[in-house]
Amino acid sequence: MSMTLHRRTVLSGGLAALTLATLGGGSANAQAARLRMLWWGSQERADRTNKAIEAYKTVKPDLAIAGEFAGWSDYWPRLATQVAGRNAPDLIQMDYRYIFEYARRGALAPLDDYIGKALKIDDFGKMNIDSGRVDGKLYGVNLGVNSSVMFFDAAAWEKAKATPPSAGQTWEEFAENATIFGKNKPKPGYFATADSSGLEPSYENWLRQNGKSLFTPEGGLGYDASDAAKWFTMWAKMREAGACVPADIQALDQLNIETNPLTTGKSATAFAHSNQFVGYQALNKAKLSLTSYPKVSKDSPSGHYLKPSMLMSVANGSAGAEAAVEFINFLVSEPEGVDILGVERGVPASEAMRSQLGPKLNDVSQAMVKYIADITPDVGDLPPAPPPGAGELAFVLTRTSQEVSFGKMTPEQGGERLVTEAEAVLKRK
Repeated sequence: MSMTLHRRTVLSGGLAALTLATLGGGSANAQAARLRMLWWGSQERADRTNKAIEAYKTVKPDLAIAGEFAGWSDYWPRLATQVAGRNAPDLIQMDYRYIFEYARRGALAPLDDYIGKALKIDDFGKMNIDSGRVDGKLYGVNLGVNSSVMFFDAAAWEKAKATPPSAGQTWEEFAENATIFGKNKPKPGYFATADSSGLEPSYENWLRQNGKSLFTPEGGLGYDASDAAKWFTMWAKMREAGACVPADIQALDQLNIETNPLTTGKSATAFAHSNQFVGYQALNKAKLSLTSYPKVSKDSPSGHYLKPSMLMSVANGSAGAEAAVEFINFLVSEPEGVDILGVERGVPASEAMRSQLGPKLNDVSQAMVKYIADITPDVGDLPPAPPPGAGELAFVLTRTSQEVSFGKMTPEQGGERLVTEAEAVLKRK
């Protein structure tokens, strides 16, 4: 079942606990015959994961796996609190921006010794295997490959007599078309797009198009206050033009599929991760399309890169570590497990599993796989490893964007605030 936490009250405490605690004790209550697994995601992901857990009982009838999940915003403070309290789940769904911090603090178990034995990932390819490495050791197994994406209701755009998003479109063109949509909106309280100014993957993509980055290889910020101000200004203009949802609607988005303005019927477009297409389509009656992000200019980089949609890690000190690794292998390298998960967590990293899964996919999943293939020729390199504290900065961006969108500060003040708070977070880590 899902557990609802209050992000504003828990986030600071959870991350502080992670920062101050001596990690590495793993799951104090874990036993080899019973594992706990924690992941973030939608109900669609929970259903698939629980189905995989049930299927695994035919392989390991004496092993019980208790699953828990939460939305993205609630997941990280919850995990940090559990790890700090030496009550970490045995199986931890991990994100690329967090794995470096958790591994370097001793919270995750190295998995190298299992490769070729309990963990059969030889055909993942070096890049997909190395995406789970920290300082040369493997701490996470790639559950799938994805990239940033836009989902949209093409019929709604056409009904508003506006040109829908498409590959190669510039941000200026997107804003112009979204403004036309706003003037011809098919129903009251409905807008062309969600406000993506507080979404870190969107900001990162835009920075990469401008030759910048979230972080430098040395662990500092890869942008300055003027960059952030330009980003906030772009969205402020769209907000003022009625091209995107207003601040009060966007503030209801808890960074999950269920509360995104596209799903709640407030916008015709969402900015998300490609692996979420399955979940979004399941919750939206309208047929959705997907395309790459707008570009700052026709000849700019796309800003996209291929990343592990998520990784699966094992808590350091778990009494059931080997059993946990065997279950991970079932999810990524055994046809039954791969078929159940499908591409909801991303396109499988295993070449063999991609080949056997492809013919079984429905139109929605095949569209997602095609999207990854379409953008691959133009993707850039994986960004530098996030520094300690990087995970917290996503929430700093969201909070700052809300301050700007509600008119409590100008985009320029927002840019200064974002950089000041981000630098403070990185220094204390």
